[in-house]
Amino acid sequence: MKSFRCRTCENVLFFENSLCVSCGSALGFSRAERAIVPVEDGQYVDASGAVWHVCANLNVSGCTWLTELEGGTCFACDLTRTRPADTDAEGMSQFPAAEAAKRRLVVELDTRGFPVVGRDEDPESGLCFDMLSSVDQNVVIGHADGVITIDLAESDDARRERVRVDLGEPYRTMLGHLRHEVGHYIEYRLVQGDEVLARCRELFGDDTADYQAEIDRHYDEGPPEDWEERFITTYATMHPFEDFAETFAHYLHISDTVDTAAEQGLVTINPSAFSSFRDLVVGVWVPLSVALNQINKSMGKDDLYPFVIPDPVLEKLEFVASLAGD
Repeated sequence: MKSFRCRTCENVLFFENSLCVSCGSALGFSRAERAIVPVEDGQYVDASGAVWHVCANLNVSGCTWLTELEGGTCFACDLTRTRPADTDAEGMSQFPAAEAAKRRLVVELDTRGFPVVGRDEDPESGLCFDMLSSVDQNVVIGHADGVITIDLAESDDARRERVRVDLGEPYRTMLGHLRHEVGHYIEYRLVQGDEVLARCRELFGDDTADYQAEIDRHYDEGPPEDWEERFITTYATMHPFEDFAETFAHYLHISDTVDTAAEQGLVTINPSAFSSFRDLVVGVWVPLSVALNQINKSMGKDDLYPFVIPDPVLEKLEFVASLAGD
């Protein structure tokens, strides 16, 4: 995530800010400018004279994004097809954290050049999110034909940590769920054409393998003994679709963290100077993640990035990165 400064007083801002704590200016995020801009009386006028308005969900989900329509919702909020009912107090209390993670995800995809096509533009296979409350129903996180389903209960830190421990996972966050599921969407949209599909299958395996059978095998037998030599996580060993999604999630983990570190002066090399993502991982991410892990240990915390990246995964990361646009 890039660094932001208040255009009124130059105070440091953060992506989630709706108010400058220094000068008191109201703020909004302009997706068009990829910048936090000052808002006056609920409006922002850009350099072309166009008037933008605060999102109607500012007080619903804490959305700070701007929209072209007064009283309307922004691009990020429009991607949410389903949310809890206003009467679902628990679901609505969990909703803002999920939406905040989703907004960050959209910025990441924009920054990397991945298309974010909503249902309004493509009703059949555009991207949308069902943010479901598990208060009254069983919610299964997943992706199907552009629809990403999220269990809002994953916003609860204590519950999510219990699930992480029960499943023996090294890492589990709401943003991680979104990055993984959008990886399925990216494969669904962009892995097309004989050459691209052939290369994908060469790296990740035959995606036509029966998904349910592979799930059953995974939970009956566990990962192969040599999984650490070929996969980023045990979950990636389940099926080629899951391997791709896990790899894509780690591509975003790495990209966003490296860019943020560069913006904060923790990395002196411009990430864009690398001609391949593989070189960025080896030259910047590996030493940076080791340092960050040690910093976490100094605070009595677990590793920030508890993963090892073998050479075959480097090839997979390079392939995923190659799908990005300019």
